[in-house]
Amino acid sequence: MSKQKPPVEYYFSFISLWSYVGSLVFQDLVRRRDVDVAYKPIDLLAVFAAGGGKPVRERPVQRQAYRLVEMERWKAIRNIPLVTWPKFYPADPSLGHRMLLIACDQGQDVGAFVHAGLKAVWADELNIADPDTLIELANRSGLQGAQLLAAAESEQVRQIEVDLTHEAIDRQLFGAPFYFYRDEPFWGQDRLDLLDAAIAEGRAAIPFPAV
Repeated sequence: MSKQKPPVEYYFSFISLWSYVGSLVFQDLVRRRDVDVAYKPIDLLAVFAAGGGKPVRERPVQRQAYRLVEMERWKAIRNIPLVTWPKFYPADPSLGHRMLLIACDQGQDVGAFVHAGLKAVWADELNIADPDTLIELANRSGLQGAQLLAAAESEQVRQIEVDLTHEAIDRQLFGAPFYFYRDEPFWGQDRLDLLDAAIAEGRAAIPFPAV
């Protein structure tokens, strides 16, 4: 009997800074622990609103300033390229999210595409809302970009995207990335070590208290 892979639900958005910062580390964890990932792209601005959060430009200036300090720290720690104010931020990530959902439904390996979408926004300053850009990112990630783009216009996949955002709000998410392992929440890329330890230790999950 084969051993069951550790299941992790990954809520993120292509416009999520911290999803990008932790992306390569998360993909490494996935490989090392042979994780079964459920990729769940969400409307991050809707999640912010539901949880009482604000888009970056609407936050107090003190918080905006400290965010820049943290960006420089994590850029060095993760050794990644990172643009403070990307040219196309915050572009609408919905089309890319829907292409991703189609690829997931087809059983494709989408890890490379997820990282490519995040890096496109936060390092390469590409327009993640542009169909040609998304086709190229998908193709470079080993997927069939044009086919995914065509399928992404269906009402069914649009509804899946909406449902995932509602699901995130119902599960009390207030930002991204959020990782769930056996219903235990881990918010932020700086909690990946804790997620790794929880998988390795096999301990009982700490549930998200109801509010």
